[in-house]
Amino acid sequence: MVESWPGEPYPLGATFDGSGTNFALFSEVAERVELCLFEVSPDGERTETRVELTEVDAYVWHCYLPTVQPGQRYGYRVHGPWDPANGLRCNPTKLLLDPYAKATYAEIDWDPSLFGYDFDDPDSRNDEDSGPHMTLGVVINPFFDWEGDRAPRVPLNETVIYEAHVKGMTIQHPEVPDEQKGTYAGLAHPAVTDHLRKLGVTAIELMPVHQFVQDNTLLEKGLRNYWGYNTLGFFAPHADYAATGDAGHQVQEFKALVKAMHTAGIEVILDVVYNHTAEGNHLGPTLSFKGIDNPAYYRLVEDDPQYYMDYTGTGNSLNVRQPHSLQLIMDSLRYWVTEMHVDGFRFDLASALAREFYDVDRLATFFELVQQDPVVSQVKLIAEPWDVGPGGYQVGGFPPQWAEWNGAYRDTVRDFWRGEPSLGEFASRLAGSSDFYEHSGRRPVASINFVTAHDGFTMRDLVSYVEKHNDANGEDNNDGESHNRSQNFGVEGPTDDAEVLARRARAQRNFLATLLLSQGVPMILHGDEMGRTQGGNNNTYAQDSEIAWMDWEDVDGPLVEFTAAVTKLRHDHPTFRRKRFFTGDEVRVPTGDEGDRLNDIVWLHLDGRPMEDEDWHGEDPAQALGMYLNGHGIAGKDARGGTITDDHFLLYFNADGDAEIVLPPAEYADGWDVVIDTAGDATGSTGLEPGSTLPMSSSSLMVLRETQPPAPEVDHSVAASIAAYNDRAQPVSEG
Repeated sequence: MVESWPGEPYPLGATFDGSGTNFALFSEVAERVELCLFEVSPDGERTETRVELTEVDAYVWHCYLPTVQPGQRYGYRVHGPWDPANGLRCNPTKLLLDPYAKATYAEIDWDPSLFGYDFDDPDSRNDEDSGPHMTLGVVINPFFDWEGDRAPRVPLNETVIYEAHVKGMTIQHPEVPDEQKGTYAGLAHPAVTDHLRKLGVTAIELMPVHQFVQDNTLLEKGLRNYWGYNTLGFFAPHADYAATGDAGHQVQEFKALVKAMHTAGIEVILDVVYNHTAEGNHLGPTLSFKGIDNPAYYRLVEDDPQYYMDYTGTGNSLNVRQPHSLQLIMDSLRYWVTEMHVDGFRFDLASALAREFYDVDRLATFFELVQQDPVVSQVKLIAEPWDVGPGGYQVGGFPPQWAEWNGAYRDTVRDFWRGEPSLGEFASRLAGSSDFYEHSGRRPVASINFVTAHDGFTMRDLVSYVEKHNDANGEDNNDGESHNRSQNFGVEGPTDDAEVLARRARAQRNFLATLLLSQGVPMILHGDEMGRTQGGNNNTYAQDSEIAWMDWEDVDGPLVEFTAAVTKLRHDHPTFRRKRFFTGDEVRVPTGDEGDRLNDIVWLHLDGRPMEDEDWHGEDPAQALGMYLNGHGIAGKDARGGTITDDHFLLYFNADGDAEIVLPPAEYADGWDVVIDTAGDATGSTGLEPGSTLPMSSSSLMVLRETQPPAPEVDHSVAASIAAYNDRAQPVSEG
């Protein structure tokens, strides 16, 4: 017999208080609930002890077990109505994972007992015991020495995001110890954080780390769910990414990762999947929510509730119309912020969370809850603004405090650099996509700009393949996007042709520089800075293999240095990370500055003439564009209220053939220095006079900065004192 006390209905889940553990589970449809405690022998044999939960408050079943300590493995059995035609699927022979489990033990093994029916008869009821085959919850020790950890709280306009995979980034890293490769501990290794700091990364966005399920269809093919968009536990770090153990150790290890990133000045953003779960449709397994309270947790077809609404393409959708389902999402978000110290979230298929009824509603209850939540509303919130349902593409349609993955930015930038007519839209994307965001009061930081992401080609493959090459996925190359807006410069895939390789290298530099110098928030796909290839596979969801892993032995060193240099330019100059949209109006120059006033942004022909309206929409618009950024037009204040100013910059984007730039007249600047030339021809050119000419290679990007006045002579004996005084006395600029 296990000593059991009444306990409390809140918080939900298993909560260790230093003495014993409180258990609480919501189920409105349950008639009885049993808590199942497991002891596991060294050979994996499970011994189960059941504890009846007799206390129920507001549909929350609860107890307190004074002898249960961290490391205890457990699950639930829910007795209640079995009526699939009406959406009710309770069956106590199915062991169920606690939706609030903070850690998990073991993966499901896809035994037939995990399903609520017999495979040869979908309308039958399967009463085989799934206990020996289920993932178990684990009671955790919530205490951790954060050693004064503080969130970096990097402003969005200063943020550079690096999308990464925990395992893929470190599994082949030569400096990470073997026992830490592919784990949270490996990602926290100084060799990794030093690389991110060198790149100027301020936030790492981790692909799903919530506990997810390996799909049986993939396992049968000898593949695995690599990406992890198949969540089962919204509170538990994925156990397979832990180096230290599976009895709750993964929680401590994840916290150590966050602490290490924060020490390096890097925020941690989680890619989260609250739109569906791993239980699939009516033919999927019964693992947790389905057997606990199916109609509460899932969106069912209203006139035929045996079936599930599917806005995600995965078989089910969480029921964002139900208070307890919404509570689960909000409790999970709050937990990861308060207990795990993460700094933000990227919401997979976020449009599905706005479907309270049929259409996408930007004022849906979920967004209202986030808006008023004092914890969740204060971290970075990024939407993937689409799902697979009707009207699901919602770029620009999310509430004001949200940023969005800007898929239009990706498509337009790819089109421009492959010569597709897109000049006007390209200019809009460079300037922060005000056409999407300004109408709702949002600012350029609402646009998360990206050229590549986990879903699609890497940047190297984007310039090396026209066709996808997904044969290794076992779907006859029918999976993945077929319209990639990519180019191969005359050869499909690997080549030894020096000219082709040079053009591909330049194209990668073009993409990276465009991305990092656009208004908005740039996101780099892990490995793009070092020329990572997936061999033309643009859908590596099942490739837990060298196809998708980062190869640290095959690094494009010059590309790494180039990426770091452009990121530093962005960091050093607030011109490239404005807080407000351009107005196109004249700029009030600082007091005492003589000369003509110019607009905060001026679009230019390569010959120095300002662009006119008809130039954007002609029958054959040029695929080349100049952009003057007025350093006096940032229209912002620094932390102490001082006006932010910067140098003036010229950016030229040439997707046409070889050309000649005519630098604009002296009213723009007295002279210009070339700071970036992706073709390398003009690198280092300085003191270029207004009106002078400069050759520009085809398919290249060039950045010029106004020539700097000579540095004043300094008495070096007092230089340190002067610097110290300036640090104390002068306003802190945004840069």
